[in-house]
Formats: sequence, C-alpha cells, structure tokens
Amino acid sequence: MIKVIKNEKEYEDALAEISTLIDRDPDPGAPEADRLELLTLLVENYESQAFPKRVPDPLEAIRFRMEQQNLKQRDLVPYMGSPGKVSEVLSGRRPLTLSMMRALHSHLGIPASVLLRERKSQDEPSDAIPWERFPLKEMIARGWITGSNRPDKPEALLTQFFAPVGSPSQVAALFKTTETARTTRSINKYSLAAWTARIIIRAREKPPKADYKPDSVDLEFMQEIARLSWSESGPRLAQEFLRKHGIPLIIEPHLTHTHLDGAAIMYGLDRPIIGLTIRHDRLDNFWYCLMHELAHVSLHYGQGFTHFFDNLDVKESNDPREQEADRLAGSALIPEEEWNKSPAKSLRSPEAAQHLARKLRIHPAIVAGRMRHEAGSYKVLNQIIGQGKVRQCFPEISWSCK
Repeated sequence: MIKVIKNEKEYEDALAEISTLIDRDPDPGAPEADRLELLTLLVENYESQAFPKRVPDPLEAIRFRMEQQNLKQRDLVPYMGSPGKVSEVLSGRRPLTLSMMRALHSHLGIPASVLLRERKSQDEPSDAIPWERFPLKEMIARGWITGSNRPDKPEALLTQFFAPVGSPSQVAALFKTTETARTTRSINKYSLAAWTARIIIRAREKPPKADYKPDSVDLEFMQEIARLSWSESGPRLAQEFLRKHGIPLIIEPHLTHTHLDGAAIMYGLDRPIIGLTIRHDRLDNFWYCLMHELAHVSLHYGQGFTHFFDNLDVKESNDPREQEADRLAGSALIPEEEWNKSPAKSLRSPEAAQHLARKLRIHPAIVAGRMRHEAGSYKVLNQIIGQGKVRQCFPEISWSCK
C-alpha cells in the first residue's frame, strides 16, 4: 500500500523503488506504470516540502550533465535512439520515454525523480499564451500572415502562423526564454519569438538537399566562406555555399523593438539555421555577423542550446559563449598573427586595409571594419566598408519595411 512520504527513509525507499520500476519499463496503463506515476507524485510532494530549493526540470538536468561531462548532442544518441530524437528532446518538442529515462539514469547518473518530472506536463493550453502581445499588425503588413483583415482575432491568426513550429508549448518556449540574447536594449520577446518562427518556417519551406554534418563548421570552413567576400555577390555566394553544406542562411529584416543583427537557431532541428536581418547595410557588418553566428554553430551546436540572438552593436559581452564566438569570428576573418604584423593595425588608411585584404584574399571592407573597431571610431574609412552593398544581393527581400 502506497502512503504519503513523511521522512527521509521513506523518501529514499521510494526513490529506490522508482529506479526499479523504471528498469522494468512497464507498459502504459499497467499496474506497475500506475504505481510509478503515483510514487513520483509522492516524491515530488515530499521534495517540495523538505527541499524548498527548486529541483531542476529534466532538460536542465540533462544540459547540466552534458556541460559537466563535456558531452555533445551526438553523445546522447545511444540513450535516446537517434540524432533527431536527441534534438527534439533537448528542445522540448519530444517527451522523454521511460527507456530514455532508464538509460540516462543508468549511464549519466541523473536522478530518476528529476527525469520523471517530464511526465507532469508535456504541453500547455493555447489559452495560456498571451496572443495579443505578438506584433500581429506588423506581421500582417510584412505578408507573414495573409488572407485576413481581422487583426482583432489574434489567437486564430497566430495559431495558424505558428503551426509549422509546433504545439503551444513550443510556441511558449520561444518567448519564455531570452537568456541567450546579446543586447543591452529592451527587447520585445514576443516580436523576437515571431521573427524566430518566421526564420524556421522559411528554412523548412525550402530545406537544403544536403544533410548537415555535425562538426563540419570549423575555422577552415569559415575562412573558406570569408574568401567569397572578394566577389561583389559575396553575400549571395555565402548563402549558396552554406546551403550546399546543409545550413540554411535566411535573410529576414528584424521586427520592431528587437534590435537584432543575427541569430543561430538550433530549435529542435536536425540542422542549424542562420538568420540575418541586414539591419546595417554594410559589407563589414554582414561578414562579421555571419562569422559570429557560424562561430556559435561551431562552438555550441549539439550542446543543448536552442538559439543565440545577437545585437552586435554590443561590442563586449560578459557571456563566455559570446566571447568565444567573438574570438573565433575574428580569427576566421583576420588571423591575429596577420593583424599584428600588418600596417593596418596602426595606419587608418584605405591602402593599409587593401594591402592586408589582398594578402588574406578577403574584401577590404572586412579589414576596414576591424580597423574602425580597434580605433573605436566609426567615422573613418567610410568609403571602403561597403555601405549599401548587401541588401542589393537579396532583391527578393522586401526592404521597404525597414
């Protein structure tokens, strides 16, 4: 007979029985499955009273263990079944099964009671989402939502818009977290969620034919892309190059109050997606933004993160992940040893920029951008930063909205 847990011994006994039941993997509806569910509820009730400190949810626990043991997403495949299932679980799109819980508990030592919290709620009702806070009028004006002139009916219109992204819980996940947003300005998380969904939807409408190979994005890969900058159509060539390697690069102007330059999106996907807004129509800005988001892919894809949002007007970040991405992006464009021995480091002249650019086989705008950044002056070398040269590479985008 199952009773309310009243002390530490009863708590430990319940945890031991939970582990045993997980190992047996009972079928749903079987007496042992019902007992497992009831024991879990009793354990959670005891923990809430005995341990006021918040117990982590399953995804927090898995990500913590990944970071602790330096595990990548592919390292979880033996416990979850496939790369796609791992990605979906870490993004919250797929619930943990009992067999997954058993494997994670046995091999990674994650407490069974923590893993079982996934069973409490795997979705939330759509009426829990504040639909009226999304920028519906702007989304309609952009053509993201068509066939309606009724912005006074936000839930129906937005439910249809977000449908390709997933269930209400996936939609809620988009606007409930901005911890990976690099910005010092107030950011409208509902606008950010809508923009993110738009990027995902567009990427899925025309997915690359090539599969994405994990760990394919490294310094050499990024430098190869940077050398495409010599061409006047370099931004478009970069988009095509990435597509051939299974990575969609989606250009989409930012929504009001997001102040966004770019994002690396890994939201329950079998491939990363790069989104750029071309908020600043300059070649130096385009190439740095692209390298920065690719750096996130190189360093952080498969680590349990779902997205990184970047306002790169913020020159320095306290986030170590952003600092890592800054360093790798900088090295991909201009290796530090080349910068240190170049006249461009001390001379603010177009000739110095062009000299180093020729040596590295990159566009002078990239060198000029580094020179302006190092000098802390953005009024120099305006003639070679490629002002107005990016958006023209993407004539299919409606730039009139920005």
